[in-house]
Amino acid sequence: MWGYQRPTFSAKSFGDKNKNHKENKMRVSFIGLGVMGYPMAGHLQKAGFEVTVFNRTQAKAVAWAKQFGGQYAETVAECVKNADVVLTCVGNDDDVRSMTTAATGAIPAMKPGAILIDHTTTSALLAEELSAAAQQAGLHFMDAPVSGGQAGAENGVLTIMCGGDEALFAKMQPIFAAYGRSSVLMGAAGQGQRAKMVNQICIAGVLNGLSEGLMLAEQAGLDIPNLVACLKNGAAGSWQMENRALTMSQEKFDFGFAIDWMIKDLGFCLDEAAQLGLRLPMTENTMTAYQCLSAQGLGRMDTSVLIQAVKEASKK
Repeated sequence: MWGYQRPTFSAKSFGDKNKNHKENKMRVSFIGLGVMGYPMAGHLQKAGFEVTVFNRTQAKAVAWAKQFGGQYAETVAECVKNADVVLTCVGNDDDVRSMTTAATGAIPAMKPGAILIDHTTTSALLAEELSAAAQQAGLHFMDAPVSGGQAGAENGVLTIMCGGDEALFAKMQPIFAAYGRSSVLMGAAGQGQRAKMVNQICIAGVLNGLSEGLMLAEQAGLDIPNLVACLKNGAAGSWQMENRALTMSQEKFDFGFAIDWMIKDLGFCLDEAAQLGLRLPMTENTMTAYQCLSAQGLGRMDTSVLIQAVKEASKK
């Protein structure tokens, strides 16, 4: 039943995420220990799963094993060969292919009947490609991009958007509960990625509005902390308002979700829209602004740096 939503995860329904649950006997492999994957894999180990990790920079895998007490492997094949579930969280479509469908990737080395879950934000076409490749290899697949950023991963409160089979979705709930606050089955393979595209479009829209609003507030002489305290609990309230408005006014951008990653994500949105015969004017303008900021050497700055482009545009 597409659209089924499991109740929001909470401490009450899942207990203490940091408590080791001996009943979690599934053997889990986690590929990709970036700012998201590193804590996500850690939550799984804390939840009592038998976790083996792989990272292209091996030093990070060694550090993870030392910190959380799990195992690390020197190759993808070694990492996944005994796993019941393989999770990937890497950079882009090409990275996912190199970790999954390549000759040295996970799919050729996974045991029959094992499960592959991709948490990377990718194109929907790649998710459908992986689903077909997994099925041909006798495996199960689900695309499951996440939202919540580095803080959400570290605190185990991510939102997970899933595309795949309903029975598989139900089976993955103990794993998703380790690092997620909620998970929703959006439909067949690829629909999780399409839901993530909508998520990114909405974030872009909120950041545009917040940037213009803060710019006007500053020029009008409003007290920004007082303004944010007033607005955040009203209809204008949002995660961006709560977590980024003050740092935007202070011109602090050297943290958070890098605009180069947002450029990648918005590219997927625009490609998908083109396939559907749609134009997304705000998304197009935001993409152009981020590309200009990246060309200025700001590609690793948080997406809230959009306010600089908005201020520059206001001068013209």
